[in-house]
Amino acid sequence: MRGLASPGADRRRRLAAAGLAAGLAWASGAAAQVPGIGPLVPQPSAPVGPTPGPLPSPLGAPPGALAPPAGQVALYLSASFAGDGKPIRSGLSWRIYEDRGEAAQPTLVNRSANPAPTITLPPGNYVIHVAYGYAGATKRVSLQSGNLAERLTISAGALKLGGSVSESPIPPNRLTFAVYVPIGANSEGRLVTANAKAGEVLRLPEGTYHVVSTYGESNAIMRADLKVETGRVTEATLNHRAATVTLKLVGSEGGEAFAGTAFSVLTPGGDVIREAIGAFPSVTLAEGDYVLIARHEGQVYTREFKVESGLNRDIEILANK
Repeated sequence: MRGLASPGADRRRRLAAAGLAAGLAWASGAAAQVPGIGPLVPQPSAPVGPTPGPLPSPLGAPPGALAPPAGQVALYLSASFAGDGKPIRSGLSWRIYEDRGEAAQPTLVNRSANPAPTITLPPGNYVIHVAYGYAGATKRVSLQSGNLAERLTISAGALKLGGSVSESPIPPNRLTFAVYVPIGANSEGRLVTANAKAGEVLRLPEGTYHVVSTYGESNAIMRADLKVETGRVTEATLNHRAATVTLKLVGSEGGEAFAGTAFSVLTPGGDVIREAIGAFPSVTLAEGDYVLIARHEGQVYTREFKVESGLNRDIEILANK
């Protein structure tokens, strides 16, 4: 026969049951109250998956582009080389013209030197022109609403020119280059530029060019036909056969030069190549034979001399002869 439980045992059972319930409530994430702190609420775990990216760009725009103002159209421009399609990242000049039809002259409305500009325009018809040095491309577009991305293709490369004498580089300030487009049998059919500098990157349409290099200011000239390929820089060094001579009228060999002397350099056939006035002017000449005439105080003196490539030297005329 089961006996009656004592009041103390019954109280102990109630306390044990209350403790077990509290433990279960904490394990299931229920709120617990700590005096002086407040309820303890389990924190949700971080979401699993990819981090949200930036807001999408407007339709037709490059990544990260902003939407145009209301009532405007964003024109996103870029250019690439024909053939391999590589983007052109420098040397571009953009112009946007309002297209007013065949009967009217287009009106310039915007320009940019940025290689990939974003231009905001009102809706309408426009002509896009991009220049890459002496090369370029043109396209007509109609802007209605939203955005328009246009990539123009340019068939162009570049020339980078230099000169040398006897395998020694010629200082860039002593060289000039003229570049021509051959037409038929005429190698100098159309002049592109008459004063290109050594080391300059000359951007040109793809094709073959006739290059004339002048060393100094006389007849030291070299020519070459060079090919420009799309997306490439063609580097060429033209080898001159010339030398710089210093002209002097002296009383004796190695003596002091007479100031105010007028010099003329002629070919053996009598063609004047160069004239100069001074005590000792310098002249750069192609290799070959020459005649030098010096005039001083009513007297005329003459001598023949030879120019050898790469041999810079003094050419003296004795005034007592």
